[in-house]
Amino acid sequence: MRLLVSRPQGHAHARFRDLPRFLSPGTLLVVNTSATLAASLPARHPCVGPLLANVSTEYGEGVYLVEFRKSAAEPGPLPLEVGDVLEIAGLPARLVALHPGLPRLWFVRVESDLRRAMARAGSPIRYGYLEAPYPPLAAYQTLFAREPGSAEMPSAGRPFTARVVDDLEARGIALAGVTLHTGVSSHEVEADEIEEQALYAEPFEVPRRTADAVNAARREGRPVVAVGTTVVRALESAWDGERVRAAAGFTRLLIHPGRPVQTVDGLLTGLHDPLASHLALLYAVAPQELVRAGYEEAVREGYLWHEFGDSHLLLSGRHDKVE
Repeated sequence: MRLLVSRPQGHAHARFRDLPRFLSPGTLLVVNTSATLAASLPARHPCVGPLLANVSTEYGEGVYLVEFRKSAAEPGPLPLEVGDVLEIAGLPARLVALHPGLPRLWFVRVESDLRRAMARAGSPIRYGYLEAPYPPLAAYQTLFAREPGSAEMPSAGRPFTARVVDDLEARGIALAGVTLHTGVSSHEVEADEIEEQALYAEPFEVPRRTADAVNAARREGRPVVAVGTTVVRALESAWDGERVRAAAGFTRLLIHPGRPVQTVDGLLTGLHDPLASHLALLYAVAPQELVRAGYEEAVREGYLWHEFGDSHLLLSGRHDKVE
Protein backbone atom coordinates (compact mmCIF):
# COMPACT_ATOMS: atom_id res chain seq x y z
CA MET A 1 0.00 0.00 0.00
CA ARG A 2 1.34 3.37 -1.05
CA LEU A 3 0.61 6.61 0.79
CA LEU A 4 0.60 10.04 -0.84
CA VAL A 5 0.87 12.87 1.67
CA SER A 6 -0.24 16.32 0.49
CA ARG A 7 0.56 19.38 2.59
CA PRO A 8 0.90 23.08 1.74
CA GLN A 9 4.69 22.69 1.63
CA GLY A 10 4.49 19.88 -0.92
CA HIS A 11 3.90 16.18 -1.43
CA ALA A 12 5.60 13.11 0.00
CA HIS A 13 5.53 9.52 -1.18
CA ALA A 14 5.59 6.71 1.37
CA ARG A 15 4.09 3.37 2.32
CA PHE A 16 0.93 3.19 4.39
CA ARG A 17 2.88 1.69 7.29
CA ASP A 18 4.70 5.06 7.48
CA LEU A 19 1.49 6.90 8.38
CA PRO A 20 2.43 7.51 12.06
CA ARG A 21 5.44 9.64 11.21
CA PHE A 22 3.30 12.09 9.22
CA LEU A 23 1.02 12.79 12.19
CA SER A 24 1.91 14.84 15.25
CA PRO A 25 1.77 13.25 18.71
CA GLY A 26 -1.59 14.14 20.21
CA THR A 27 -3.43 13.77 16.91
CA LEU A 28 -6.90 12.24 17.13
CA LEU A 29 -7.77 9.85 14.28
CA VAL A 30 -11.49 9.25 13.86
CA VAL A 31 -12.52 6.06 12.05
CA ASN A 32 -15.77 4.59 10.74
CA THR A 33 -16.82 1.43 12.60
CA SER A 34 -19.43 0.35 10.05
CA ALA A 35 -19.11 -3.18 8.64
CA THR A 36 -19.90 -4.06 5.03
CA LEU A 37 -22.94 -6.11 4.03
CA ALA A 38 -23.26 -8.63 1.20
CA ALA A 39 -25.61 -6.06 -0.31
CA SER A 40 -25.68 -7.20 -3.96
CA LEU A 41 -28.57 -9.62 -4.54
CA PRO A 42 -29.89 -11.44 -7.60
CA ALA A 43 -33.21 -10.08 -8.85
CA ARG A 44 -35.67 -10.84 -11.61
CA HIS A 45 -38.11 -8.51 -13.35
CA PRO A 46 -40.98 -10.14 -15.30
CA CYS A 47 -40.21 -8.10 -18.44
CA VAL A 48 -36.56 -7.08 -18.10
CA GLY A 49 -35.30 -10.45 -16.88
CA PRO A 50 -32.39 -11.10 -14.50
CA LEU A 51 -30.91 -8.10 -12.68
CA LEU A 52 -28.62 -7.17 -9.83
CA ALA A 53 -30.23 -5.40 -6.89
CA ASN A 54 -27.61 -3.38 -4.99
CA VAL A 55 -29.27 -2.56 -1.68
CA SER A 56 -28.06 0.88 -0.65
CA THR A 57 -29.89 1.88 2.53
CA GLU A 58 -32.57 0.50 4.83
CA TYR A 59 -35.16 2.99 6.10
CA GLY A 60 -37.39 0.70 8.15
CA GLU A 61 -40.93 -0.61 7.68
CA GLY A 62 -39.71 -2.77 4.79
CA VAL A 63 -38.53 0.22 2.71
CA TYR A 64 -35.09 0.10 1.09
CA LEU A 65 -33.19 2.26 -1.38
CA VAL A 66 -31.96 0.02 -4.21
CA GLU A 67 -29.92 0.43 -7.37
CA PHE A 68 -30.87 -2.04 -10.11
CA ARG A 69 -28.26 -2.98 -12.71
CA LYS A 70 -28.02 -5.44 -15.59
CA SER A 71 -24.61 -6.47 -14.25
CA ALA A 72 -21.67 -5.10 -12.27
CA ALA A 73 -20.45 -3.34 -15.44
CA GLU A 74 -23.88 -2.34 -16.84
CA PRO A 75 -25.83 0.23 -14.80
CA GLY A 76 -28.62 0.79 -17.31
CA PRO A 77 -30.85 2.79 -17.82
CA LEU A 78 -33.48 0.10 -17.26
CA PRO A 79 -37.15 0.18 -18.29
CA LEU A 80 -38.58 0.12 -14.78
CA GLU A 81 -41.81 1.79 -13.68
CA VAL A 82 -43.42 2.78 -10.40
CA GLY A 83 -45.63 -0.06 -9.21
CA ASP A 84 -43.64 -2.82 -10.90
CA VAL A 85 -43.52 -6.05 -8.94
CA LEU A 86 -40.35 -8.13 -9.11
CA GLU A 87 -38.32 -10.55 -7.05
CA ILE A 88 -35.17 -9.80 -5.03
CA ALA A 89 -33.40 -12.99 -3.93
CA GLY A 90 -36.72 -14.76 -4.49
CA LEU A 91 -38.65 -12.31 -2.30
CA PRO A 92 -41.57 -10.25 -3.69
CA ALA A 93 -40.78 -6.55 -3.98
CA ARG A 94 -42.57 -3.48 -5.36
CA LEU A 95 -41.08 -0.30 -6.83
CA VAL A 96 -42.50 2.62 -4.84
CA ALA A 97 -40.75 5.69 -6.30
CA LEU A 98 -37.55 6.97 -7.82
CA HIS A 99 -35.33 8.99 -5.50
CA PRO A 100 -35.62 12.68 -6.45
CA GLY A 101 -32.60 13.77 -8.46
CA LEU A 102 -31.04 10.29 -8.50
CA PRO A 103 -32.71 8.44 -11.37
CA ARG A 104 -30.98 5.07 -10.83
CA LEU A 105 -32.05 4.71 -7.19
CA TRP A 106 -35.46 3.28 -6.31
CA PHE A 107 -37.44 3.19 -3.08
CA VAL A 108 -38.56 -0.42 -2.86
CA ARG A 109 -40.92 -2.12 -0.42
CA VAL A 110 -40.05 -5.68 0.53
CA GLU A 111 -42.20 -7.62 2.96
CA SER A 112 -39.30 -9.81 4.12
CA ASP A 113 -35.98 -8.98 5.79
CA LEU A 114 -33.32 -8.34 3.14
CA ARG A 115 -30.58 -8.75 5.76
CA ARG A 116 -31.47 -12.45 5.93
CA ALA A 117 -31.51 -12.61 2.15
CA MET A 118 -28.01 -11.10 2.09
CA ALA A 119 -26.74 -13.81 4.42
CA ARG A 120 -28.28 -16.44 2.16
CA ALA A 121 -27.73 -15.13 -1.35
CA GLY A 122 -25.79 -11.86 -1.23
CA SER A 123 -22.32 -10.86 -2.35
CA PRO A 124 -20.34 -7.62 -1.96
CA ILE A 125 -21.26 -4.84 -4.39
CA ARG A 126 -18.78 -4.87 -7.25
CA TYR A 127 -18.22 -2.73 -10.33
CA GLY A 128 -16.81 -3.33 -13.77
CA TYR A 129 -13.25 -2.27 -12.91
CA LEU A 130 -12.81 -5.39 -10.76
CA GLU A 131 -11.86 -8.61 -12.51
CA ALA A 132 -12.68 -12.15 -11.42
CA PRO A 133 -11.89 -13.92 -9.18
CA TYR A 134 -13.59 -11.42 -6.90
CA PRO A 135 -12.51 -10.77 -3.30
CA PRO A 136 -14.73 -12.38 -0.63
CA LEU A 137 -16.84 -10.35 1.79
CA ALA A 138 -14.07 -10.55 4.42
CA ALA A 139 -11.83 -8.47 2.14
CA TYR A 140 -14.39 -5.64 2.30
CA GLN A 141 -14.17 -5.32 6.09
CA THR A 142 -11.84 -2.91 7.85
CA LEU A 143 -9.98 -3.51 11.10
CA PHE A 144 -12.52 -1.22 12.78
CA ALA A 145 -15.70 -2.89 11.46
CA ARG A 146 -18.15 -3.49 14.29
CA GLU A 147 -21.75 -2.83 13.20
CA PRO A 148 -22.99 -4.28 9.87
CA GLY A 149 -24.80 -1.72 7.76
CA SER A 150 -22.71 -0.38 4.86
CA ALA A 151 -23.59 -1.27 1.29
CA GLU A 152 -19.99 -0.52 0.33
CA MET A 153 -16.82 -0.65 2.38
CA PRO A 154 -15.72 2.49 4.25
CA SER A 155 -12.54 1.95 2.29
CA ALA A 156 -10.32 4.64 3.83
CA GLY A 157 -9.88 2.34 6.83
CA ARG A 158 -8.97 -0.74 4.79
CA PRO A 159 -5.14 -0.37 4.89
CA PHE A 160 -4.95 -0.26 8.70
CA THR A 161 -3.38 -3.26 10.39
CA ALA A 162 -2.89 -4.05 14.06
CA ARG A 163 0.78 -3.14 13.64
CA VAL A 164 -0.05 0.30 12.24
CA VAL A 165 -2.50 0.92 15.08
CA ASP A 166 0.15 -0.12 17.64
CA ASP A 167 2.64 2.26 16.03
CA LEU A 168 0.11 5.09 16.10
CA GLU A 169 -0.62 4.54 19.78
CA ALA A 170 3.09 4.33 20.58
CA ARG A 171 3.49 7.77 18.98
CA GLY A 172 0.73 9.21 21.14
CA ILE A 173 -1.95 9.22 18.46
CA ALA A 174 -5.42 8.26 19.71
CA LEU A 175 -8.29 6.66 17.80
CA ALA A 176 -12.02 7.22 18.19
CA GLY A 177 -14.98 5.84 16.27
CA VAL A 178 -18.16 7.02 14.60
CA THR A 179 -20.58 5.02 12.49
CA LEU A 180 -21.94 6.01 9.10
CA HIS A 181 -23.47 3.26 7.02
CA THR A 182 -22.47 4.04 3.45
CA GLY A 183 -24.80 3.43 0.55
CA VAL A 184 -23.94 2.80 -3.09
CA SER A 185 -21.28 5.05 -4.58
CA SER A 186 -22.25 4.81 -8.25
CA HIS A 187 -25.30 7.07 -8.16
CA GLU A 188 -23.92 10.57 -8.52
CA VAL A 189 -25.51 12.93 -11.03
CA GLU A 190 -23.54 16.10 -11.74
CA ALA A 191 -25.55 19.22 -10.84
CA ASP A 192 -24.90 22.61 -12.43
CA GLU A 193 -24.40 24.07 -8.95
CA ILE A 194 -22.80 21.98 -6.22
CA GLU A 195 -25.41 23.17 -3.71
CA GLU A 196 -28.06 21.48 -5.90
CA GLN A 197 -26.33 18.09 -5.79
CA ALA A 198 -28.82 15.42 -4.68
CA LEU A 199 -27.78 13.16 -1.81
CA TYR A 200 -29.77 10.38 -0.18
CA ALA A 201 -30.05 10.01 3.58
CA GLU A 202 -27.56 7.69 5.30
CA PRO A 203 -27.73 6.53 8.94
CA PHE A 204 -25.01 7.73 11.30
CA GLU A 205 -24.06 7.86 14.96
CA VAL A 206 -21.48 9.93 16.82
CA PRO A 207 -21.12 8.49 20.35
CA ARG A 208 -20.69 10.84 23.28
CA ARG A 209 -17.19 9.47 23.95
CA THR A 210 -16.08 10.41 20.43
CA ALA A 211 -17.77 13.81 20.56
CA ASP A 212 -15.95 14.54 23.82
CA ALA A 213 -12.61 13.42 22.34
CA VAL A 214 -13.01 15.65 19.28
CA ASN A 215 -14.05 18.64 21.38
CA ALA A 216 -11.10 18.14 23.74
CA ALA A 217 -8.65 17.95 20.81
CA ARG A 218 -10.02 21.12 19.26
CA ARG A 219 -9.96 22.92 22.62
CA GLU A 220 -6.34 21.90 23.21
CA GLY A 221 -5.16 22.73 19.69
CA ARG A 222 -4.48 19.12 18.74
CA PRO A 223 -5.23 18.00 15.17
CA VAL A 224 -8.23 15.87 14.30
CA VAL A 225 -7.87 13.72 11.18
CA ALA A 226 -10.82 11.88 9.64
CA VAL A 227 -10.29 8.44 8.16
CA GLY A 228 -12.63 8.75 5.20
CA THR A 229 -15.17 11.24 3.91
CA THR A 230 -17.89 9.32 5.77
CA VAL A 231 -16.28 10.34 9.06
CA VAL A 232 -16.24 13.99 7.99
CA ARG A 233 -19.95 13.84 7.14
CA ALA A 234 -20.81 12.17 10.45
CA LEU A 235 -18.84 14.66 12.55
CA GLU A 236 -20.14 17.65 10.64
CA SER A 237 -23.69 16.34 10.99
CA ALA A 238 -23.14 16.37 14.77
CA TRP A 239 -21.72 19.93 14.80
CA ASP A 240 -24.08 22.32 16.56
CA GLY A 241 -22.28 25.53 15.65
CA GLU A 242 -19.90 25.47 18.60
CA ARG A 243 -19.01 21.87 19.32
CA VAL A 244 -19.59 18.26 18.30
CA ARG A 245 -22.45 16.68 20.19
CA ALA A 246 -23.48 13.06 20.56
CA ALA A 247 -25.95 12.46 17.75
CA ALA A 248 -27.66 9.72 15.76
CA GLY A 249 -30.09 9.67 12.86
CA PHE A 250 -29.91 10.16 9.11
CA THR A 251 -27.80 12.73 7.29
CA ARG A 252 -27.96 14.23 3.81
CA LEU A 253 -25.36 16.84 4.60
CA LEU A 254 -23.47 18.14 1.58
CA ILE A 255 -20.07 19.58 2.49
CA HIS A 256 -18.46 22.04 0.08
CA PRO A 257 -16.21 25.13 0.22
CA GLY A 258 -19.25 27.32 0.85
CA ARG A 259 -19.97 25.16 3.87
CA PRO A 260 -16.42 24.41 5.14
CA VAL A 261 -15.65 21.80 7.77
CA GLN A 262 -15.45 22.76 11.43
CA THR A 263 -14.41 19.48 13.03
CA VAL A 264 -11.28 18.14 11.29
CA ASP A 265 -7.86 19.39 10.21
CA GLY A 266 -7.05 16.63 7.78
CA LEU A 267 -8.43 13.67 5.87
CA LEU A 268 -7.11 10.22 5.03
CA THR A 269 -8.95 8.92 1.99
CA GLY A 270 -8.59 6.80 -1.10
CA LEU A 271 -8.21 8.01 -4.65
CA HIS A 272 -11.59 8.08 -6.36
CA ASP A 273 -13.11 9.43 -9.54
CA PRO A 274 -13.12 13.23 -9.18
CA LEU A 275 -16.89 13.72 -9.12
CA ALA A 276 -18.50 16.92 -7.94
CA SER A 277 -19.59 16.16 -4.38
CA HIS A 278 -16.44 14.18 -3.56
CA LEU A 279 -14.13 16.97 -4.73
CA ALA A 280 -16.28 19.58 -3.02
CA LEU A 281 -15.77 17.82 0.31
CA LEU A 282 -12.01 17.58 -0.24
CA TYR A 283 -11.89 21.29 -1.10
CA ALA A 284 -13.67 22.03 2.19
CA VAL A 285 -10.94 20.21 4.12
CA ALA A 286 -7.83 21.42 2.26
CA PRO A 287 -7.11 24.20 -0.25
CA GLN A 288 -8.38 23.47 -3.74
CA GLU A 289 -4.97 23.93 -5.33
CA LEU A 290 -3.49 21.40 -2.90
CA VAL A 291 -6.15 18.79 -3.72
CA ARG A 292 -5.69 19.26 -7.46
CA ALA A 293 -1.93 19.09 -7.19
CA GLY A 294 -2.27 15.91 -5.14
CA TYR A 295 -4.40 14.25 -7.80
CA GLU A 296 -1.93 15.30 -10.50
CA GLU A 297 0.86 13.79 -8.41
CA ALA A 298 -1.09 10.54 -7.96
CA VAL A 299 -1.71 10.21 -11.71
CA ARG A 300 1.90 11.00 -12.56
CA GLU A 301 3.25 8.45 -10.06
CA GLY A 302 0.80 5.69 -10.99
CA TYR A 303 -1.12 5.37 -7.73
CA LEU A 304 -3.94 2.81 -7.65
CA TRP A 305 -7.55 4.00 -7.42
CA HIS A 306 -10.90 2.88 -5.99
CA GLU A 307 -11.58 0.89 -2.82
CA PHE A 308 -8.64 -1.49 -3.19
CA GLY A 309 -6.24 1.25 -4.22
CA ASP A 310 -3.68 3.44 -2.47
CA SER A 311 -4.20 6.12 0.19
CA HIS A 312 -4.03 9.91 0.22
CA LEU A 313 -3.42 11.94 3.37
CA LEU A 314 -4.54 15.56 3.04
CA LEU A 315 -3.34 17.90 5.77
CA SER A 316 -4.57 21.48 5.94
CA GLY A 317 -1.21 22.73 7.17
CA ARG A 318 -2.25 23.77 10.66
CA HIS A 319 -0.81 20.82 12.57
CA ASP A 320 1.17 18.53 10.24
CA LYS A 321 4.62 17.37 11.25
CA VAL A 322 7.14 15.05 9.65
CA GLU A 323 10.14 13.43 11.29
